[in-house]
Amino acid sequence: MLHINDLTYRIEGKPILEEATAAIPEGHKVGLVGRNGAGKSTLLKLIAGDIHPDQGGITLPRGARIGRIAQEAPGGDDSLIDWVLSTDLERASLLAEAETATDPHRIAEIQIRLSDIHAHAAPARAASILAGLGFDEEAQRRSCASFSGGWRMRVALGSVLFLEPDILLLDEPTNYLDLEGTLWLESYLKTYPHTVLLVSHDRDLLNRAAAAILHLDKGKLTLYAGGYDDFEETRRARQRLELKLKKKQDDERRRIQAFIDRFKAKATKAKQAQSRVKALAKMQPIASHVEDRVAPIALPSPEKTLASPLLRLEKASAGYDPATPILTGLDLRIDQDDRIALLGANGNGKSTFAKLIGGKLAPLTGNVYGANRVTVGYFAQHQLDELNPLSTPFDYVVKLMPEATEAQRRTRLGTWGFGADKADTKCSNLSGGEKARLLLALTAFHAPHLLILDEPTNHLDVDSREALIHAIAEYEGAVILISHDRHLVEATADRLWIVAGGTVRSYDGDMESYRTELLQTRAPKAERRSNGDAPADARASRADQRKAAAGRRAELAPLKKTMQTAEKTVEKLAAELARLDAQLAAPDLYADAAKATRVSQERGLTAKRLAEVEEAWLAATSAYEDAEQDATA
Repeated sequence: MLHINDLTYRIEGKPILEEATAAIPEGHKVGLVGRNGAGKSTLLKLIAGDIHPDQGGITLPRGARIGRIAQEAPGGDDSLIDWVLSTDLERASLLAEAETATDPHRIAEIQIRLSDIHAHAAPARAASILAGLGFDEEAQRRSCASFSGGWRMRVALGSVLFLEPDILLLDEPTNYLDLEGTLWLESYLKTYPHTVLLVSHDRDLLNRAAAAILHLDKGKLTLYAGGYDDFEETRRARQRLELKLKKKQDDERRRIQAFIDRFKAKATKAKQAQSRVKALAKMQPIASHVEDRVAPIALPSPEKTLASPLLRLEKASAGYDPATPILTGLDLRIDQDDRIALLGANGNGKSTFAKLIGGKLAPLTGNVYGANRVTVGYFAQHQLDELNPLSTPFDYVVKLMPEATEAQRRTRLGTWGFGADKADTKCSNLSGGEKARLLLALTAFHAPHLLILDEPTNHLDVDSREALIHAIAEYEGAVILISHDRHLVEATADRLWIVAGGTVRSYDGDMESYRTELLQTRAPKAERRSNGDAPADARASRADQRKAAAGRRAELAPLKKTMQTAEKTVEKLAAELARLDAQLAAPDLYADAAKATRVSQERGLTAKRLAEVEEAWLAATSAYEDAEQDATA
């Protein structure tokens, strides 16, 4: 296991982690979540050994290799595929030595080791990973230097996946990816053969790729079984229970204190009052849970609704050179209440299309009708870097509201989530999430008829993303959305358009069908062959394949039964714990002190047993998933 033991780490005296403890079973895929600034990236640095804790420690499995994305994007003249292969230093060294070795014994050792590490299959595996991340065969042969920084960071991600470290640390990997790359990564991590610790604010990725959630809150770590939705449900239930128990305890404290105040001066009751004082001193207070408030995101609706269509494109083309248009044959309309998400890999022309309908790019041919009457708010990720680092949110509001009073300006800032502590903070000192909130507010300030949101969630945490979903739902104008966050797309878009093949067209399927199609196109060629293209001997062996599959299922059956039995036990104990908590929350229980004590002790034993069984369930799940993966390899 990866053990985090009483870990304490401070920055300038402020505790980031305080006696934090957690144990992650080997081979588990764990999502690390928490508010922006909670210390998630700091914890990854501690695990990697980049920084050292003030107290406590981290215990890793013996000989475990830790991998994470390189800070600098690869460059130079090496092709993408060659650069990824070169990051396996052992393989590169052995292949180089094999070229010059003359001793027969050493040659044999080299070839045996190359076979052990599957060196000869490495090019195909590297190519498959790069294809999943959006690089076709031609792109894989191009030099690293010919790609932009964002694309090169994808190559860096591909190299760490190719190396298959025993503990894979990923800090917001989808920031480098489009929706298509995110969907592929989700599928890849699900079957990754080793331990993964993933920092992400992407709810769907955490639901599908993670088998457990490690929550970092107020310096403490808590491990929850299941994906993000399971974590959120369990955590809310615990919070409700804590509030009930605190109310019950507060009532009991008031009752005891009233007894002490009433009888402490009476000689006949002094002994009883003194015993109540001791009881009150021994009563451990239950901390009041104060939920960190997430400020809503406001997208003001247009004052005047325009008749549909807002925009109509007729035989339009778009690009930057009339000789080589990026998009052609555009015959589309956008109505005043549309919620349209654009699908398609980066480089296909999504941003070009957004600029065309946003009025930032004139059509090369054809027409865009309605553009003169429609006001557009355009949010693009790169605009975060264009905020004046010396300006404050208040400075921006002064420019937008020149006639307003200071109170009115600060009230508006408050609706954006910028209170007194942040309104006068320079942009250079704002977090990425705070900059994104400010830019969203500036984009929508004049209540446009059409909002174009190009990757609005990159720096927003999960709760802020939910706030954005609510804001889009309440906004009464049209929205064009480009996002790698599948949950955001599914929660807000009612139409899907796909940008591919040099044009934009309506997509009739849903996100799940798009995911299936995408994974099929990005699979290795051997996996994409249709039944009709398969060799005759492959078609003839289907009966053998079904027989082998049945044999694998039989082998997996005992492990599956163990896992399911453990899961049922967890559910049974959780229900029993809930029943006991309900009893303890009933005031009349305490009329019978002996019964109250018995129920309290029973709850303690049940909670301990539940923790043990949950651990066994996690181990059984891990064993089954590993065996299932080996069976399908």
